[in-house]
Amino acid sequence: MRRNGLQEFWAYRELLFFMVWRDLKVRYKQTLLGVAWAVIQPLVSTLIFFLFFGKMAKMPSDGVPYPVFAYLGMAVWTYFSGAVSYASNSLVNNSQLLTKVWFPRLIIPTAGVLSLLPDFLIASVVGVALMFIYGLTPAWTFLLWPLLVPVMVVLALGASLILATLNVRYRDVKYAIPFLLQMWMFLTPIIYPVSIVPEKWRALLLLNPMGGVVDAFRATALGNRPLEWGTLAAALGLGLLVLLIGLRYFTRAEREFADVI
Repeated sequence: MRRNGLQEFWAYRELLFFMVWRDLKVRYKQTLLGVAWAVIQPLVSTLIFFLFFGKMAKMPSDGVPYPVFAYLGMAVWTYFSGAVSYASNSLVNNSQLLTKVWFPRLIIPTAGVLSLLPDFLIASVVGVALMFIYGLTPAWTFLLWPLLVPVMVVLALGASLILATLNVRYRDVKYAIPFLLQMWMFLTPIIYPVSIVPEKWRALLLLNPMGGVVDAFRATALGNRPLEWGTLAAALGLGLLVLLIGLRYFTRAEREFADVI
């Protein structure tokens, strides 16, 4: 992203904060359960995974109760998939705004990604409560969670910028995103531990940055095994690469948004 582009983005930071707040209000407007949906989705998914994989398939979970194991992974994934899905459609959903007023277009998908962080915070608190219910105490490394959040956000924003730009040009992308995210989820160690992946294939997990992110969140919360710093570093590196690619693709295409959308 060019220097003056960053300066423009910073100059409109108040608009960014406003749009984050607006997205939060719009998401739960006229809903009966409100922010409770932030935990309902990962909890229901965890219950389904527990019944099918924990009970029936006897999926190992690194010595941790399977509901806790699955929920911690789902809390992270729910944020990521929700942020990517929401932000990827944000330009199309704000088409009237794009055609009437000028401002850095990057603000729209960025606001979409950031607006789901409160949901993740709530889901994290529920995760801690679930650990206590199962007789587990969060490890001291749980304090590292705030340091892992930027890695997750960087990856979500990078993927969102690419998909949001494609979605403006090709509306078919809107229908492909759910399938893409579903496939990505099963390639990420959410319902299964990294330990069941054969040693010779574990290097392939490095190609999936969300695998390293989910594993890091889970390891720091449970403290049942050391944090894989190499895997986390690879996830951050890939996340930054995806973000740079997304920024370049987005900024080169944003001049056309008002005409194409």
